[in-house]
Formats: sequence, C-alpha cells, structure tokens
Amino acid sequence: MAEAQISCSKCGKRFPVETVASVNTARDPEGKERILNGALFVHECPHCGQKNLASWPLLYHDPAVRLMVWLSDGNEGTEARMREALSAEGPEEYTLRIVDTPGQLIEKIKIFDAGLDDVVLEMCKFVTRQELGKDVDLLFFGIEGADHEITLTYPEKGEMQLVRIGFNVYEDCAGIVSRNPDIKKAATGLCRVNRGFVEHWLR
Repeated sequence: MAEAQISCSKCGKRFPVETVASVNTARDPEGKERILNGALFVHECPHCGQKNLASWPLLYHDPAVRLMVWLSDGNEGTEARMREALSAEGPEEYTLRIVDTPGQLIEKIKIFDAGLDDVVLEMCKFVTRQELGKDVDLLFFGIEGADHEITLTYPEKGEMQLVRIGFNVYEDCAGIVSRNPDIKKAATGLCRVNRGFVEHWLR
C-alpha cells in the first residue's frame, strides 16, 4: 500500500488516500471486487463528506482469463516503460490493454469475465450507434439468458439508458474481425482498444 494526496471536488481540501500499484486476482480476489464495486477509487472527504473519484497508475492482472490491464495516468513516458516491460516479460497468450479511467477498467474486466473479445464488442458498439442514430458512448453492462443477449448502456438526460442486442450481432462482428487480420494484429501488445480504435479501421 502507498498513499496519495487528493483534493476534494467540493470543499477543495486535500486528504490522503491509500493506493495500490497492482491487483493480482489470484492472490487478491477482494481487490478485484473493490475495483468492480468502485470502492478502490471512491473516497469520502473527511472534511465535508463528499465522495471523490481518485485514480492512479494501476496494473490489473487476472491469470484466470489471461488479462493484464494498465490503468494509465496519461504519462507517455510511464506508458512507454510499461509497454516495453510487458512486451519483454509479459506472459504469452495474454491480452494486454491500456485504459484511461476506472470506468474503462471496470468495463474491460466485465467483458473478459463474460468470455467476450473487446475488439469484437467495440465493433458491436459501432454498429449499435449506427442503428440508434446517436453519437453516444456505449458501455458493456452484461450478457444474460440462454440466447446470450448483450446489454449496453449510455447516459442520456441524466439517466442511464439500456440497449439490448442479440448475440447474432456479436457473431457477425466477430466474422468481420476474423476476415480482417490487420485489426487483430493491431490489438496485440499493450494497446488501447476503444471507440477510436475501431473507428480508425471503419472510417
């Protein structure tokens, strides 16, 4: 454990929060739950009670699904060093990703826990945005039922909206990705797979 000082978004006063450099789910399953429920990143100000979101560089490692996700602070030098280290020492057959916010980290965990491919899922989001006719940022919420229906969410007018898509959409998008090996190749190594990644290939 380490400590960082953050400023309250309401009163502006600074207070310390405990930080961790990495979470390995095999050794620390509670750490994974604290990420998923937000407890690791949400801290109450001792001065005014305001809940604040705090983020710092963190390496998430789940050996069960062969996933490593680097929560970046946007420092290019740090990212380059992490990319070099994981490329040289990262386990084979692992998926390596960079994300920029705790919310993106939570989404990646949910995607891979569901046994889905994040490249294919980003393609599904692209298709869904086209069908909605809305320029919204879709997030993976879950997959359920015998038909494996996928639920995506997006904020609108202060509320979270749900969009459900059939698994056939995912399968169709998986076919598109499989027929374009350059897309999968671009997703190897430590990289960001997000809206911008997919739109780069589809524009």
